[in-house]
Amino acid sequence: MKLNLLILALCSSIPLFAQKGSPKDYFTTEISKVKADFNKDGLPDYAIVQQNQKGKQAPYRLQIFFGQADGSNKLVLSSTKAIEAQYAEGKENSGNGFLGLSVKNNVLSIDNELTRGHFEHKFRFQNGNFELIGFTEVSSDGHGQMETIDFNLSTGLRNELVENYETDKTISKTQKKVLIRPLPKLQDFRPFTTELY
Repeated sequence: MKLNLLILALCSSIPLFAQKGSPKDYFTTEISKVKADFNKDGLPDYAIVQQNQKGKQAPYRLQIFFGQADGSNKLVLSSTKAIEAQYAEGKENSGNGFLGLSVKNNVLSIDNELTRGHFEHKFRFQNGNFELIGFTEVSSDGHGQMETIDFNLSTGLRNELVENYETDKTISKTQKKVLIRPLPKLQDFRPFTTELY
């Protein structure tokens, strides 16, 4: 009976030891960092992208911190989906290349490169969230054709321009209105889950 109680006591303490330590944070390599006043409260905020270089796919993590009156920083958003991993399809196939973060007028842009071009997603802090307000993509087919997409999600205007970059002639130019409501939120965002952005 005493032996059974001793075994039971030992077994029940194992989970307690496992819960004491927190999981190791492997997102240790800083890739990009920008400062702004995203929430317009007069205090400095910042966004940072770190990479887990030990992970098979070398994923990125985006975090946003709001400055506090006491000088500290409060984590308000953390996402490992907003930026495609460096090796999304394995080491032999690189994903879209993350170029960095940029800020203009307190709008946060996530900039990426393509094999023949680049794209960016723009987020503004409004309505209590970072909402997607813009998407731009410029890409080439490698055979003389360049496509430019400029999608203002706030107004719903989506412009597409296809040009021949060898002759500077316009092949097609379209504008359509596509209203997306509510606007996509950064905490749920994953690029190219739709054909629109």
